[in-house]
Amino acid sequence: MQAPESRLNEVDQLLLNAQLRDEIEPYMEESFQVIDFQTMPTEVENEFLSSMIEWEKAPVVPIGCWFEPPLSLEPATTLADADLQVALHQVINDLFSVKIVLDFSEHLSDRELYELIRKEVLPAREKRLGGQTHYTHWRCLDHETDCHTWLRYYASEIERQAWSESTGGYLPQVEPLPYQRDLPSDPVEN
Repeated sequence: MQAPESRLNEVDQLLLNAQLRDEIEPYMEESFQVIDFQTMPTEVENEFLSSMIEWEKAPVVPIGCWFEPPLSLEPATTLADADLQVALHQVINDLFSVKIVLDFSEHLSDRELYELIRKEVLPAREKRLGGQTHYTHWRCLDHETDCHTWLRYYASEIERQAWSESTGGYLPQVEPLPYQRDLPSDPVEN
């Protein structure tokens, strides 16, 4: 026989489940139908529904506005090399503090990376989740629009061969990354 506290917890979980199902109803779509809630423990389902509700209600704001005060950067042309280095490392750490990591950045010079952050990352409108537990990965290279840079610096030999076979395109020579950086990274991936 279950302890009274455990039974109360079960009842509370069922009541919460009913409330969460009502709250998520306006956002339901076909993708929810592939989730088998029947085999999921109520507590796990409640956590899932809570995260989905948080996602649906999260505001979409520029990443620079995730900070107080909002984060903005001066143009790179106004900074001396030493000042740019300091500003770049600071903004990378600031982004990491809100769980944003930069991927595929080592083909860019410090000035190019700084400008990419200033012009593309900080103004990008993304959902801001309050209790965000996962990291957002910002790819500093779109391998579809700049496949030659990706093939030259980042693609594995298997990816290079697959690309060559599927496109018949010319494979650029593999080169070492010109700007080795030790950036903060998603601890789950390490």
